[in-house]
Amino acid sequence: FFVAVSFRFHLFLYGLTLLLSLMATRRLLARVRPRRSVLYMPGSNVKALTKAPSLPADSFILDLEDAVAPSSKAAARKNVVEAVTKGGFGPREVIVRINALNTDWGLDDLKAFCALPGVDAILVPKVETAKMVHEVVSEGKLEARADSISVMCMIETPRGVLNVASVAESSPLVSALVMGTSDLTNDLRATHTPKREPLLTSLSLCVLAARANGLSALDGVHLDLDNDAEFRQHCVQGRELGFDGKTLIHPKTIAVANEVFGPTAAQVERARKIVAAFEAATAAGQGVVVVDGKLIENLHVEGARHLLAKVEAIQKLSAPKQ
Repeated sequence: FFVAVSFRFHLFLYGLTLLLSLMATRRLLARVRPRRSVLYMPGSNVKALTKAPSLPADSFILDLEDAVAPSSKAAARKNVVEAVTKGGFGPREVIVRINALNTDWGLDDLKAFCALPGVDAILVPKVETAKMVHEVVSEGKLEARADSISVMCMIETPRGVLNVASVAESSPLVSALVMGTSDLTNDLRATHTPKREPLLTSLSLCVLAARANGLSALDGVHLDLDNDAEFRQHCVQGRELGFDGKTLIHPKTIAVANEVFGPTAAQVERARKIVAAFEAATAAGQGVVVVDGKLIENLHVEGARHLLAKVEAIQKLSAPKQ
């Protein structure tokens, strides 16, 4: 009798463990969005906008700001509205970078996209204060669409870097911090160097602010399209610093960004071993989990589940279009 009860109890525990694990994975999938490669597409370039849905980038920034001349701003806005309305992006993220609200075009940009179906995020340039985020959220009435749209903040000035913590926690709608390393280097009066030494403090402060608030952190663009080796080096450096992905200016760089910022086969295998070992130990009532001779703590299990959720999300992005 006692053997039968014990067996059923352990079977119940095992089933409960699997259920809780599945629920944890589903919660992760709901908030894990791959942003390994985030490609800028000029709003004034209709050909590029048309091509975008066929490219394997995780996210697209349809740009109305730096990439568009003042005389083309209104036409670019119209082009981007048409591109978003046409669709075809599938599960890939569509981000619109508007002009700043203190320009002649910013408010019209925001009104055009704040409620347009198909827009996943509004990217705000040169964010320096929490007030700037509040203004975008208020003017765009974005809280009414909190379940379908987010705000991303460009950190590209010294003041923006110094205030990045308050920017990151300014609104629940903020989903990512995006480095503008070209403008930042210029404002710092620094020099572009192969190892980006002048930017390391700024990059790390932004990663810290992102992680402290559960946000994505996206590294800045690499401008030298002829230097593939340095581009890869910067991707590896960004990954090591903690960035989730890299912003790009040319489709030819997508593959390397996806590779460098994506999980390796070895990482995926180890993550699966950690989760399986944890579930087995929990079902058996064991408090200690060991994988390959190393003690596994809760933080390792959380990291493993996050990685596996990211893998599943990447697979969905890579699935053939129906």
